[in-house]
Amino acid sequence: MADLHSDLEAETALAGQWFDHLRTHSKGRLGVTRASYGAGEQMAHDLMQGIGQTLGLEKRIDAAGNLYLTLPGRDRSLPAIMTGSHLDSVPEGGNYDGAAGVVAGMAMLARWRRAGRQPTHDITVMGVRAEELSWFPAPYAGSRMAFGLLEPEALDDCKRPDTGRSLAEHMKELGFEPERIRAGEPQLDPKNIRCFLELHIEQGPVLVAKRLPVGVVTGIRGNLRYKHCHIVGRYGHAGAEPRESRNDALLAGVEFVSRLEELWIAREMAGIDLVATVGQFHTDTAVHTMTKIPGEIRFTLDIRSQDNDVLLAVDRDLRALADEIGTRRGVRIDLGVFTNAKPGPIDKGHRARLERLAKEIGIPNLSMASGAGHDSAVFGIMGVPTAMIFIRNEHGSHNPDEAMELADFALGLKLLVAAVEEIDAA
Repeated sequence: MADLHSDLEAETALAGQWFDHLRTHSKGRLGVTRASYGAGEQMAHDLMQGIGQTLGLEKRIDAAGNLYLTLPGRDRSLPAIMTGSHLDSVPEGGNYDGAAGVVAGMAMLARWRRAGRQPTHDITVMGVRAEELSWFPAPYAGSRMAFGLLEPEALDDCKRPDTGRSLAEHMKELGFEPERIRAGEPQLDPKNIRCFLELHIEQGPVLVAKRLPVGVVTGIRGNLRYKHCHIVGRYGHAGAEPRESRNDALLAGVEFVSRLEELWIAREMAGIDLVATVGQFHTDTAVHTMTKIPGEIRFTLDIRSQDNDVLLAVDRDLRALADEIGTRRGVRIDLGVFTNAKPGPIDKGHRARLERLAKEIGIPNLSMASGAGHDSAVFGIMGVPTAMIFIRNEHGSHNPDEAMELADFALGLKLLVAAVEEIDAA
């Protein structure tokens, strides 16, 4: 079966048609909108089901609405080889984020069908629900529901901002079964999965800057997210208060952010994987004016690394820093609680396989960390051997200007097919 990956022109053309369909049927004012458990996401799932029916694939939809399309293998007692990604998008986002992975999986199964060959293992493409936090503030909701990991309260507490209705209500409206999810019933068993390989666009500028079409992911960064950081100082008159008597919340915040960058640079120079973002930073506009010394600041932090021990060490350093700056400036810096999404482990064997196959096939590539989170992280945390392929994508992601080239997608597809072929034959 060593020639399966050598002829993918027909499947690449099909993929282009499927991408066009997705764009046309979810186009908004600026980009595409495929809301989780909404019309756009459902359109994408319907498209994949229709393709699956044409290819004669087995279909399963679980209690959360996740879609599984399977090409049966000769030995159905073996664990399945899985691939796929999510089909929702952020509001007015790009066409390829998530969808590229599902389209690649379906193109791969179309190639197997066209070749008239049957794999040894089942090969399953998964269309994951609700990956984007824009719609329901629960990380990896669809994939976590698949493994029985979603907190029961999230079904009622997570409201979609455009409708004000809960995750459970939206699921039930589409005919899914939130009560089974509430009970923690797993829809997938890790023991039945040989591996999970996810193809995804890169959502940053690294491959574009390096002029390389494909990336092989070394790890999926976990994160600490601080949503309620708060600095309380003392309001005062902008002209009457001398510098030494001020308790300026804003200047304390500026120093804290500057020292955070110093901490980041020091770790970077030591070869430690870390990125940090202050996503919001603002005074209370209802109280603060041009002529008042800022007495209050609110901000958010997003700290990411492939190593969770690094994240927890940074948290300790930041809290010590907050105490030191706060004491010296006469303010209180409260970082509040954080949420901790664990890094997603990448299987070393499958990563090495992708790197080797890329070299053998002649695909220029880069080994790189994933700064963004992906459903693969959930599979890896559950002990499923997991790997990821990145595709070069101009203009970043989560915006209407995503610009993955079909020629780059074709190289990623070729690598995915080669890997699945080799795993199946092993």
